[in-house]
Amino acid sequence: MRRFWMILPCLVVLAGCADAPPPTAAPAPGVTASFPSGALVNVIQVNALDPMPLRTVELVAPDGGTTPASSIDVDANPTMLAGQHAFNDPWRTSSLGPNGLNPKPDATIDPSVYSRHQLLMTVSTAQIALPDPVAYRRDWQSYKIRLGFAGGGNQLEMREIPAPEPPPLPEGAASPEKS
Repeated sequence: MRRFWMILPCLVVLAGCADAPPPTAAPAPGVTASFPSGALVNVIQVNALDPMPLRTVELVAPDGGTTPASSIDVDANPTMLAGQHAFNDPWRTSSLGPNGLNPKPDATIDPSVYSRHQLLMTVSTAQIALPDPVAYRRDWQSYKIRLGFAGGGNQLEMREIPAPEPPPLPEGAASPEKS
């Protein structure tokens, strides 16, 4: 019975933590294609978060013609710095001791001054310029985007996603269906 009374405070503390919010989730793996607002007009941006790097991206027209991506950027395991270490201060190393860390009053180094986060996935971004924006706007549901991810050896793992809906035309612009 004495053991129960010793465990009871621990159970009460754990029960109090049950209403705590869940930890933040990592970004979900996947591929998205869109026309980002504020970006180049008539350029599809493809973003991929996957363990494998993106090697080929092409827009496939309904007639089977393909348009390759003009650029593909790949960043394996990107790292982000946060906190005071991220500031660009030319005096940091000279005024704050070794490695730019702020020493505590007892001369130990405080590791919580800055933080470093690393995503253990590959972030890939590609851009595809539309060869015929008018034809794409008319029949965008029939287009698709073919992706090639680096697999084992020299093999590519091919995937397909639907093409994104084109952005709305600005006010006063003539619709391609009317011309």
